[in-house]
Amino acid sequence: MTQPFVIVGGGRVGQALADMGAGADLMVRRGEAVPADAPAGPIVVCTRNDDLQAVVDATPAERRKDLVFIQNGMLQPWLDERGLGDATQVLVYFAVAKKGDAPTDGKTDVNPEGLTAAYGPHAAAVAARLHAAGLSCKVLDRPAFACSMLEKLIWICAFMLVGARHGGCTVGEVESQHTAEVSALIGELAAAGSQALGVQLEPGVEARLLAYARSVAHFPTAVKEFQWRNGWFHSLSAAAAAAGRPDPCPTHTAWLREVGAI
Repeated sequence: MTQPFVIVGGGRVGQALADMGAGADLMVRRGEAVPADAPAGPIVVCTRNDDLQAVVDATPAERRKDLVFIQNGMLQPWLDERGLGDATQVLVYFAVAKKGDAPTDGKTDVNPEGLTAAYGPHAAAVAARLHAAGLSCKVLDRPAFACSMLEKLIWICAFMLVGARHGGCTVGEVESQHTAEVSALIGELAAAGSQALGVQLEPGVEARLLAYARSVAHFPTAVKEFQWRNGWFHSLSAAAAAAGRPDPCPTHTAWLREVGAI
């Protein structure tokens, strides 16, 4: 018997997670409150980043420690500010093409074991549900998760920005036709992000991220959710400028300006 979840948001991913369960989940729709008598266990938030504050506000204070965040981007500063720094986070590398479809695992030719990873109090419960559905999920400690989270952030920021420079081409076109540009940006963001977070990424970042791009080659590109994605790297540049230090991400800054994101 799998652990029942409370699932907030009934979109593609929320529905997919519910379909993996045993039918005992509670689905909370967008704009609804998490009931005080909701089942114990994970409260998996399957909404856009910009809806996260509303979800936290609509969750009883004593249940907020059960929130599970699966959004793309740099969530940690936002979570820390709200006393949720130790909440469960999941890096989702499976894709759901449309609501009701079975998920496709984000396995690559470099990481055939899969890339989805979870950290926090409910990481094991999330991993168990994904494993039962035939999907991969590693349970990581905090330092390892920080490295994986940074890599996924670098991936989405680098590929979306280079794609935006080239008319919003696909991720696959960035990987195959603009390899030098995206590789240079990956290196720049990896260096700046590692220093900011005090982490050491495993060798082979570029190869891993190019391989992931090949596995989701049809994805479109656009710079969006700026606050949560490219905006985090841009904040490092802004802080350096304010302190009179060189920009740690000069290419990133120049290309953001070029596409009109700043």
